[in-house]
Amino acid sequence: MEETQKRMHASVHGIVQGVGFRFFVFQHGVNLGLQGWVRNRFNGEVEVVAEGSQSVLNEFLEKLKEGPQMAQVDEVQVEWFDPSGDLQPFTILETA
Repeated sequence: MEETQKRMHASVHGIVQGVGFRFFVFQHGVNLGLQGWVRNRFNGEVEVVAEGSQSVLNEFLEKLKEGPQMAQVDEVQVEWFDPSGDLQPFTILETA
């Protein structure tokens, strides 16, 4: 039986800019075979959108909660959606 595919939209709060967070997320997204992107937000958050199987996204979410060594993750807000299938291999986008 094929596992359910989902789309995850996460906002990561804390000390998450200027500490290698986007590259950390990018590496894990690529290594887990996810489609999606990560970008800094002007409000100090990091925004992540990813699509993949529910179990892989859950593993990815745990990595977001940990963050790289220099980061301090205070909160990760997550919304779940049906996948759209319009995402490319994982990438880093410009700040928005």
